[in-house]
Amino acid sequence: MTAREHLETPELDRLLTTAAAAADPAGGFGWLDEHGQRTPGKVPETWIVARMTHVFALAAAWGRPGAAELAEHGRQALVGVLRDAEHGGWWSTADGAVEEYPKQAYVHAFVLLAGATLTRVGLPGGPELLADALQVWDDHFWDDEAGAAVEEWDAGWTACSAYRGANANMHAVEAQLAAADALASTGDDARAAQLRDRSTRIAQRVVGEARARDWRLPEHHDADWTALPEFNRDRPADPFRPYGVTVGHQFEWARLVAHLGTVVELPPELAAASGELYRVAVQRGGSPDGHPGFVYTLDWADRPVVDARMHWVMAEALAAAAVLGAVTGEAGYRADHEHWSNLVELLVLDTRTGNWHHELTPEGQVGHTTWTGQPDAYHVAQTLLLPRLPVTGSLAESVARVVDGVTASG
Repeated sequence: MTAREHLETPELDRLLTTAAAAADPAGGFGWLDEHGQRTPGKVPETWIVARMTHVFALAAAWGRPGAAELAEHGRQALVGVLRDAEHGGWWSTADGAVEEYPKQAYVHAFVLLAGATLTRVGLPGGPELLADALQVWDDHFWDDEAGAAVEEWDAGWTACSAYRGANANMHAVEAQLAAADALASTGDDARAAQLRDRSTRIAQRVVGEARARDWRLPEHHDADWTALPEFNRDRPADPFRPYGVTVGHQFEWARLVAHLGTVVELPPELAAASGELYRVAVQRGGSPDGHPGFVYTLDWADRPVVDARMHWVMAEALAAAAVLGAVTGEAGYRADHEHWSNLVELLVLDTRTGNWHHELTPEGQVGHTTWTGQPDAYHVAQTLLLPRLPVTGSLAESVARVVDGVTASG
C-alpha cells in the first residue's frame, strides 16, 4: 500500500479536488461558494491562503498529483502579494492595510503553520518562509513576560491593540508545535524546545483560566490578561471573536494539549485538561436545544447563544475524539467518533462539492448567520486525516512519519 492509498480516503480526495478550484490566478486561494466555485471579485484572505497551503503541502507529502504545485501557488502569494515588503509581516488580505490593526496574530500563526508544514515535508521555499515567519513572530507577537502572544498591530508595528485573544493563542500553539517539529527534523533541537516551551506556557495560561471557571474557557482579555466575559455581547455571532464560550475551541484545546503531551512532559493538571475540556464540550454544547449537533456558543450559564451548527465545530469534535481515543485507548472516544461521523453523513456533508456545509440551522438547513459558502478545507482535511495518523506534535510530522514508514517498508 502506498502512502496515498493509506491516507487519502475517497472523502478526502473529493474535498481536495474541490479545494483546488480556489486557486486564484492572481495569487493565493480565493473564497469558494456553496457550489465549490471561486467567488468572483473577493480578495484573497491570508488566513485562507495559509491554511490551504498547509493542506496542499500535506497532500504533496503523500504524492497527490498537483498538490505540490498548489502548495507552491500558495507559498508564492505568502512571499509576494500578501507580505508587507516595507515593514515586514503579512497583511490580512491582498488589499493590504484596510483595518486599524492589519497585522494580526491569528493570520501570522497560520503563515507560520504553512511555513512549518512546507519545511517538514521537504517542499522548496519552506525553510525560508518558516524563518521569516518565526522572526516576525519573535519580534512582534511573542510576549515572554505574559507567556502568550499579543493580538494585533498597526501596519508599521508602532501601535499594539490592548485586546488579547485565546483564539489566536490557540493557533499559536498549533503553529509553534508544527514549527518545532520542522526544526527538530533539521537538527535544531534547541529552537524546537523553546517553541514547545512557549506552547506549554500558553496552554497553562488559557486552560488554567478554563479550569478556574469550571471548564468554561474565556476567549477575550485585556492587555493584562484579565478576562472580559461580556466582550462582543452585542455581536454574538462574530466568526472569530464571538461572545461567551466557544464550544469548538474547547474541543480544539483538548486535542492540542494531547498533541503537546507527545513532545513535552505536561504538568499533571494540564495533562488532565484534555479529558475535562472534551467532556464539558460534549455535555454542554451537544444538542442543548434538542436538535443534533453542537451549538456555536454558550453563555456563562451554559445556555445556547448562537445555536447555529458550524462545520468546524463538528470537525474539531471528531478530531479531538480521534486523537484522545488514540492517546488514551478509551472506547468512549471511538464511540463518539463513530456517532458523529454518521451525523456528518446525514447532515453536514455536501455530496455535490465533497466539502461540508459550513453552517447549518438547528433544523439542518444551510445557514448564513456567520459563514457564506465553503471557503475552507483545513478543518475537514485534518479531521479526515487524523484517524489514520500517529499522534505527534503536528499533522506534518505525523504525515511525514507515515510516508517515511511506507517508503522504508515498500
